[in-house]
Amino acid sequence: MGSTSDKISGLANEATGNVKQAAGKAVGNERLQADGKAQEIKGEAQQAVGDAKAAVKKGADNVSDAAHRNL
Repeated sequence: MGSTSDKISGLANEATGNVKQAAGKAVGNERLQADGKAQEIKGEAQQAVGDAKAAVKKGADNVSDAAHRNL
């Protein structure tokens, strides 16, 4: 996945996790709350991966640009 798709998937997972947590809390279902928390954390991790990919790409682009300027 690219950085943007990682970020979008992460946001979706985080939002779904938050909804599951709220639903679990509303009906007193601890398992649903725990599943929601796990999905929220997964989403946060996916977003972090997307951010890291974007940073690596930006760094690589900067190195490439500098190399081309020195040719």
